[in-house]
Amino acid sequence: MNQCVRLPWRVGNSLHWCMDVVFGDDQMRACTDYAAHNLAVLRQFVFNLLRLPPVKRKGGLKTQRLIAATSDSFRAELLGLV
Repeated sequence: MNQCVRLPWRVGNSLHWCMDVVFGDDQMRACTDYAAHNLAVLRQFVFNLLRLPPVKRKGGLKTQRLIAATSDSFRAELLGLV
């Protein structure tokens, strides 16, 4: 019974931890109108793109995010443009 109760919490906590480590989610201070919600949707979209890349790269999500920010070719691969 204990495992059944804690399983959803484990999934939620691991996702929250990844979002906080990769994107600094807890440090975001956007609070005007719908900015917080819009940025959360955008971060989740990018997180899913980084988790399921068409070409596997070495390094964690944080490293892949840095590579995607600096490499046009890797970013195009992530978006499926190549």
